[in-house]
Amino acid sequence: MNQSPIRIHPLSRRSFLQGTGLGAAALVGLDERIATAANNSGISTLPHFAPTAKRAICLYQLGGPSQLEMWDHKPHLKEFAGTDLPESVRGNQRLTRMTADQKSLPIAPSMFQFGQAGNSGTWVSSLLPNTAKVVDELCIIRSMHTEAINHDPGTTLVQTGSQQPGLPSMGSWLSYGLGCESQVLPAFVVMISNGSSHRKDVLPLTHRLWGNGFLEPRFQGVKFRSSSDPVLYLSDPANLDGATRRTMTDRIAQLNRLQHAQTGDPETLARIAQYELAFRMQSSVPELASMHDETESTFALYGEKSRQRGTYASNCLMARRMLERGVRFVQLYHRGWDQHDNLPADLARQCGDIDQADSALIFDLKQRGMLDDTLVIWVTEFGRTVYGQGKLNRDQYGRDHHPRCFCVWLAGGGIRGGMTYGQTDDYGYNIVENPVHFRDLHATILHCLGIDHRRMTFPFQGLDQRLTGVEAEAHVLHEILVS
Repeated sequence: MNQSPIRIHPLSRRSFLQGTGLGAAALVGLDERIATAANNSGISTLPHFAPTAKRAICLYQLGGPSQLEMWDHKPHLKEFAGTDLPESVRGNQRLTRMTADQKSLPIAPSMFQFGQAGNSGTWVSSLLPNTAKVVDELCIIRSMHTEAINHDPGTTLVQTGSQQPGLPSMGSWLSYGLGCESQVLPAFVVMISNGSSHRKDVLPLTHRLWGNGFLEPRFQGVKFRSSSDPVLYLSDPANLDGATRRTMTDRIAQLNRLQHAQTGDPETLARIAQYELAFRMQSSVPELASMHDETESTFALYGEKSRQRGTYASNCLMARRMLERGVRFVQLYHRGWDQHDNLPADLARQCGDIDQADSALIFDLKQRGMLDDTLVIWVTEFGRTVYGQGKLNRDQYGRDHHPRCFCVWLAGGGIRGGMTYGQTDDYGYNIVENPVHFRDLHATILHCLGIDHRRMTFPFQGLDQRLTGVEAEAHVLHEILVS
């Protein structure tokens, strides 16, 4: 038997909350999970100067990829294979409990070959043959360092500027400062993929990593899922048609305006905007996720896995679609890079996950004329030790966490391509030229987006808080910028 559509009648706030049952509960759930979906125009005084990038995508490799196998070529390590890392090189560097009690710290040369690629002649690992084809678009920073030695505080530092949880994420700061160009999608979106290594999902990813901290809830990241509905509670319940949903949303807005008139609470106005954008996302998100308008050549560019929702390749393609539609900041997390053992096999699998997709993303953005004003950030929480963890063989070894030096890369959005920045010693253990802290990286990212990191602040707990922190200086890396 056919059921007639739900009808909405005039009602008070009290009767609405008491009488709408599952429909109201669904809306409350939607409100909690789409808290950042509200469109906003950002701070009126931003940008501080002409930006070189309008939008950004962060490709976060969770777990600490080994720079020695991927980006920091150290051919002389073969001469030291199996010998202990000299005390003069190690200095007072603290070790994790995983290797602190090892009887020795034997040097483990990479078993993978490196070759020079592009007009720049940049050294790139054989694990990354596709990325090597676009290396002239990349600026590889070989001199990153951090205080964090464990995954959770390290990842928290990258995302928020501090090892202490509770501060706004980088995407939230950008949403707060610059707003969103889209009327039908959030400013800040998060997607997660599991890698192909045997440790693909052992490290936790919590919502606070894309949280708003002390900023308004509308600035937190909206997580897009890889299965079923991309965004929870966005679909209408059965028998609720679009016209009824429109009326329902308008009635909720009216009630919230009455509440705001009584209390003056700005959160109430934010909630009105949240419901409104959620309503618009009911049409925009299914179209975005379907990828029905992508060509066969595009899928071939990103690889066959780009057809499978939830893979890294699919998320890279989805990210490009989001950036095209006005999303300000897309954060991809790819798990599985924690190679304490079985490094050669697992690292090869992980690089297989990302190599073609990273290259395709750069190429695709460039061919669409988007790379010039899109900043691409490839980053991780720390690197890997030059010495081996556990039993050491030429083709079977692991590496421990190493915060003292590691590699990231940037592309597009005002970054000078085809260059490397910073240098490590012959052991790949210490920085000898141009050290870069995450404060400096954050300052540079904000600079590309037209923001002076010292001037975008938010008053909280008696301090003018900022992404780059208030306790130490941060420096924009002008040497890696086009101008």
